[in-house]
Amino acid sequence: VREHHRKLRKEAKKQGRKKPRKDPGVPNSAPFKEALLREAELRKQRLEELKEQQKLDRQKEQEKKRKLETNPGVKPSNLEPVKEESGQCKAKDKPKSGKQNPKKLYCQELKKVIEASDVVLEVLDARDPLGCRCPQAEEAVVQSGQKKLVLVLNKSDLVPKENLESWLSYLKKELPTVVFRASTNLKDKGKIIKHLKVRKRTPFRNEVCVGKEGLWKLLRSFQETCGKAIQVGVIGFPNVGKSSIINSLKQEQICNVGVSMGLTRYMQVVTLDKQITVVDSPSFIVSPVNSASALALRSPASIEVLKPVEAASAILSQADARQVVLKFTVPDFKNPLDFFTSLAQRRGLHQKGGSPNLEGAAKLIWSEWTGASLGYYCHPPTSWTPPPHFSEAIMRDMKQGLNLEELEKNNAHSIHIIRGPRLASSILFQSSGLTNGIIEEKDIPEELPKQKEKKQEEGEDCDDLDSDQDGVEESASVSMLHEKSSEMSRAGRGLGGTT
Repeated sequence: VREHHRKLRKEAKKQGRKKPRKDPGVPNSAPFKEALLREAELRKQRLEELKEQQKLDRQKEQEKKRKLETNPGVKPSNLEPVKEESGQCKAKDKPKSGKQNPKKLYCQELKKVIEASDVVLEVLDARDPLGCRCPQAEEAVVQSGQKKLVLVLNKSDLVPKENLESWLSYLKKELPTVVFRASTNLKDKGKIIKHLKVRKRTPFRNEVCVGKEGLWKLLRSFQETCGKAIQVGVIGFPNVGKSSIINSLKQEQICNVGVSMGLTRYMQVVTLDKQITVVDSPSFIVSPVNSASALALRSPASIEVLKPVEAASAILSQADARQVVLKFTVPDFKNPLDFFTSLAQRRGLHQKGGSPNLEGAAKLIWSEWTGASLGYYCHPPTSWTPPPHFSEAIMRDMKQGLNLEELEKNNAHSIHIIRGPRLASSILFQSSGLTNGIIEEKDIPEELPKQKEKKQEEGEDCDDLDSDQDGVEESASVSMLHEKSSEMSRAGRGLGGTT
């Protein structure tokens, strides 16, 4: 045996130590890159969620066994599940069972955030502020007691300054409004993920964030008026930048942010200082009674429920066709299918046989419109009318205790600093109005049988996942993305040669 080990060591020295090859990631030149990264993020998030649910189930079973061994007369239904809390950013009251509808959990977590908050920040996308407002959530804040509701216009650098000023003058008639640009740079995402793996927080550059001082002074003035420590809840639709705003205030990558929609799933508490605590919340659930364009823009599952072509067609129907042609450098189109065909040919998105991949082009448009790089804007309504869930007394109470003069000065300074796009290079978008959300659990529609079967199959396939398998699955998914992008690029080159 000793001689055998000696021979193995000798052969290993001759061969040399081979380092594992590092995955280079999806190249920038690959077509359909953003949508591929979105799919990979969603797949990874599902695996992590399933793994967490399995861990909780195992802990519950072990706790039941211990209780039964110590107290044989105790029934299993009387036992309480084990709760987990770790770090500064805590997930409170995680679901007791993985079989519960996740939409109901979102409603429960959102209610907890509203009830526990003294000030509620409703985050709006500056490109479509009216479409990001949820009347049901605002009404719930009003009915929950003496709470302040503040609007935060995030992503202000993606709209022209003239449009930003007009929206600010329109919204501040109802509620206090803060102009903001979160300090999240997607180009540094790989570095952020690398630091997170070694459990190091990455500080942001202060000059990137705009509007932080104005929001800080507003919260500080209200805290001094109250004379006690306050909690600030952050609510909004998916991909408006709720977690990014918290990271900007904390100046640390403390909440999970990414390209995919709906990453925040539980109530997360972040302590800014001794007097102010911020609470992150899951996104609003979009009601199915909304228009097709609102469902496509505000719901993370819309691309799965709706067909990609239908979702992207609904978005294009609300946009100015001439500016879309100039932005994506395609010829004039009569209908959305012509546009998808031209875009697929220009971006090299082809199926087997050389036919243009319309579904891939539709997903590309959907990812562009829900991402954080495309510049489009909406005009505010010509005449201001108070919403039905707000009265003059309520709007007056919302503004009491807040230093609005200081806020107006800070907003003017923020607008002066922000370098927004030119009006000619932005796309004019027609807003569909307020987006209805679901706050009560009883209003959540039941899932279709096909969706339930699909979820059950996914759960059965991932029952025995552990940490090693999770890493293998992640690397396999990235390699699959490489193969898919290379196939599409080869098909595009082949078609270009034949023409």
